[in-house]
Amino acid sequence: MDRCSFCGREKKDTNLLIAGISGHICDRCIEQAYSIVQEELGVHGEFDMGQIKLLKPKEIKSFLDLYVIGQDEAKKYISVAVYNHYKRLMQKDNKEDIEIEKSNIVLVGETGTGKTLLARTIAKMLHVPFTIVDATVLTEAGYVGEDIESVLTRLLQVADYNVEAAEKGIVFIDEIDKIARKSDNPSITRDVSGEGVQQGLLKLLEGSVINVPPQGGRKHPDQKMIPVNTKNILFICGGAFDGIESKIANRLNTQVVGYNAAKKVDRVDKDNLLQYVAPQDLKSFGMIPEIIGRLPVLTYLDPLDEKALRRILTEPRNAIIKQYEKLFEMDNIKLVWDEKVLNYIVEKALEFKLGARGLRSICEAIIMDAMFELPSKEDPGDITIGIKYAREKLEKTNLKRLKAA
Repeated sequence: MDRCSFCGREKKDTNLLIAGISGHICDRCIEQAYSIVQEELGVHGEFDMGQIKLLKPKEIKSFLDLYVIGQDEAKKYISVAVYNHYKRLMQKDNKEDIEIEKSNIVLVGETGTGKTLLARTIAKMLHVPFTIVDATVLTEAGYVGEDIESVLTRLLQVADYNVEAAEKGIVFIDEIDKIARKSDNPSITRDVSGEGVQQGLLKLLEGSVINVPPQGGRKHPDQKMIPVNTKNILFICGGAFDGIESKIANRLNTQVVGYNAAKKVDRVDKDNLLQYVAPQDLKSFGMIPEIIGRLPVLTYLDPLDEKALRRILTEPRNAIIKQYEKLFEMDNIKLVWDEKVLNYIVEKALEFKLGARGLRSICEAIIMDAMFELPSKEDPGDITIGIKYAREKLEKTNLKRLKAA
C-alpha cells in the first residue's frame, strides 16, 4: 500500500500523496518542508518588516493626488494615519515607556466620492499588507454570512500567511454604515448583521489576540487556528452614511441659543453638511458608542461638484477617458472626445446624482455601439465622439435603468 516516505501515513489518511521515483510524500510533509526551507533561508516574503521605507505625509498625499481628484481633507487624515502607523512599526524599545496607540479612522462621504478609490490607491504604494473588506457580508457567528474573523483571514492571505507581517498591516473596512443598528434603541431581538457585527468588531479594532481560521469559513473544533494580534493593525473604515445630513442638521439647530448662535448658523454651508460631522451624529445614525470610541479619527469627503467631476474624467493617471482611449488604441483606433461631450457627460452625472461612478455608466452607454462594431472592421480609422452622437446614444439607453444603477 502507498504511504508517505517521510511520516509513514497511508494514502487514505492524507489529502494528497505525490509519487516520486522511489517513494511518496504527503501534503502535510510538503508544508512542513516548505516552512523549514523558508526559515533556513531567512526568506521573509514580499513584506519584510525590516525593509520598510518611512514615507512622509506629504509624499503619501502627493501619490494620492495622482489618482484621486480633490478630497484634500480626507487625504491629509489618511496620509498622517499611515505615516504614524509606519512610525509605530519602527518604534524600538523606548526608555520612557510611552506606548503609541493606533488611530483608527472613519471616512464619511456620499456614494461615488472616492472612499474606496482612496483605499485602493494607497494600497499600491504601501510596503505593509493591505486588504479591503466589505462589511455588508459580515454577520454574527453562527449565522449565514461571514464571521468577523474573515477580515483577518483576508489580511493573512495578502501577507502570504506571514503572521508577523499581517500583524502590522492595514485593513480598509468598506460600507461600515451598513452595520448600523436597525433602530435607535438597543436591540431586544438579535440584530445579526447590524449591532451584533459592531459588537464583534470591538475587540478587533481595539487590539487583542484573535484565533483566525486560515482558509476562512466557519470555525469547527478540529480546525487549526492561527492566532493574530490586532494591536498593531490599522483599521480605516468608510461609509456613505446615507441620511446622516439630517442628523447633522438637527444637531446644529438644537445648538441655536441667543443672537450670536443664530449668526453662526447663517454661515453653515447647507450644501455640504458632512463637513460638520461629529461622533454624536454617528451615534444617532446607529453606530454603538463603543465602536465610535475605537474609531477616534473622524473625517469626511466633499460631495463632487461639476468642476471636480470634469477633472475626474480626464486628469487622474487612470482617468475614465484615458481608459477608453487605451482600449481603442489596442485595436489601432484613435479615439477623440469633443469638449462639449465631456461637459455633457458631467451634466448627466450630476443630474443622476451618482458621483464619479455615474461618469463610467454614462460613458459606457455612449460608446457601447462603437466598441461593439469598430473592432470587426478591417480599417476603422479614427473616431471622434461628437455632442450629437453622444445625445443620440444616451437617449436610446434606458435612462430609468441608468438612474437606478
